[in-house]
Amino acid sequence: MFVSTRRTFLGAAAAGLAARYALAQSPKIASSPLGENLYLLEGAGANIVACTGADGVVMVDGGLAQNAAALAQAVAALPKGGPVRTLFNTHWHPEQTGSNLTLGQAGAAIIAQENTRLWLEQNITWPWNHQTFKKLPKIAQPNKTFYDKGALDSGIRYGYVPDAAHTDGDLYVYFPEQNVLAVGGVAYGKGWPEVDWWTGGWIGGIVGGLQRIQSVANKDTKIVPADGPLLTLADITAQAAMYSTIYDRLTQMLNKGHSPSEGVAAKPAKEFEDKMGNPDVFIRRSFESLWAYLSPDA
Repeated sequence: MFVSTRRTFLGAAAAGLAARYALAQSPKIASSPLGENLYLLEGAGANIVACTGADGVVMVDGGLAQNAAALAQAVAALPKGGPVRTLFNTHWHPEQTGSNLTLGQAGAAIIAQENTRLWLEQNITWPWNHQTFKKLPKIAQPNKTFYDKGALDSGIRYGYVPDAAHTDGDLYVYFPEQNVLAVGGVAYGKGWPEVDWWTGGWIGGIVGGLQRIQSVANKDTKIVPADGPLLTLADITAQAAMYSTIYDRLTQMLNKGHSPSEGVAAKPAKEFEDKMGNPDVFIRRSFESLWAYLSPDA
């Protein structure tokens, strides 16, 4: 009797610990309304936009792979929520493509710019930190790609950002009924952006991408970046001016033969540091990004 009771107690205790561990590991995904049937979800690895309706959910970006199940549950729990029928990848990074496998297996349409699909079908290793990203299986790769722009039957519009602000496969998704524009890594809501020059992004593209956003948005548009709080057209205009100043300074240093380390030491973003934080990594990678676009033989 004692042995049986002890085993029962230990089994219950183990189950309780496992449940608490699983709960601790599960991400907390918060949702907030952006407009009628449109929601922002945070906590899955990137800002996610979900548009609900009778024909299924349209989702912009899919978070990290380890958060895909929790994100699917959060989306299904939204008003008029349900299965995701259409997924947009704003670019190839893991924070955007973590739901591709499960949604691809479920038969969802995965829309991306063609360059994003090309990156996802090969292994990638960043040279600055040697981080490696394995190619996605065929079922998880975008199955509907485009080169310029397009629209869904619901009126949702999407377009390519050829300036290469973050990667060379950036796209935006515009929800005209709610006047919400999801721009992925083309804009950041907090801190300095990541300049992925290995897959095409560059400092000049940041400037160009922000200027392109200004041509799509209006003063009342809610702009959803890949990370951080919502932005306004005024925020985008201010960011474009700041990055244009930094771009001009780095270009001048490059043309004078300076190195990335010298570029960092020159403090070309000094007046923006109080608001944006330490810019050293951003400046170094921005300087390196100029080699491909302004010094292709370097």
